[in-house]
Amino acid sequence: MYLVINDISYPVEIEKKKTTKNTYIRVKKDLTIYVTTNTFSSDKSIKKLLEERKTAILKMIESQQVKNINNSDFHYLGKRYEIVYTNQNKIIFGEHKVFFNREVDIDKFYKKEAKRIFLDHLNQLYNDFTYEIPYPSLRVRKMTSRWGVCNTKLKVITLNLELMKRDPKYLDYVIVHELSHLIHPNHSSEFWHLVEENCPDYKRIRKEMKAF
Repeated sequence: MYLVINDISYPVEIEKKKTTKNTYIRVKKDLTIYVTTNTFSSDKSIKKLLEERKTAILKMIESQQVKNINNSDFHYLGKRYEIVYTNQNKIIFGEHKVFFNREVDIDKFYKKEAKRIFLDHLNQLYNDFTYEIPYPSLRVRKMTSRWGVCNTKLKVITLNLELMKRDPKYLDYVIVHELSHLIHPNHSSEFWHLVEENCPDYKRIRKEMKAF
């Protein structure tokens, strides 16, 4: 069973117990919706309950996503790694684990990587952009309420360092969004048309980012 919220499908696991009188819903670390209910509860009634509680479930999903980012796992370009502490003074990636010393400055690592990766993506998207625009300067910093900012007067684009933890498709969308502001310093229909020209899947990506 799956529950669709904001065009995203979340798997649902159902456990039925004789000793359980009520129905309980929680969201697991992998964003699976886990339902514990009575043996006599039908799948139809469970599905109806899930639909009725979508708003509350979405809040649980968002809370779990925050926990996933802030827990002991290491996130890099959309992939989650288990942290293994060693005596290494540099960060070494395995297939599913990352190895480094407890004293390693993670933010410093992210900033160094972001300067290289963000610039590479900016250059590629700028070169492929469907409209002639001035080449902007790039800045990277932590932001709490925005993924990106464009100073249209100074021609400066600032990207949120947190994008280093996410799948690169989100980085690309934010860059396209900010580049489009160099033509339309607003969110008019013309602006969104330009965004769509350069990021055809932007609507789905925006919906996913709102869940972060």
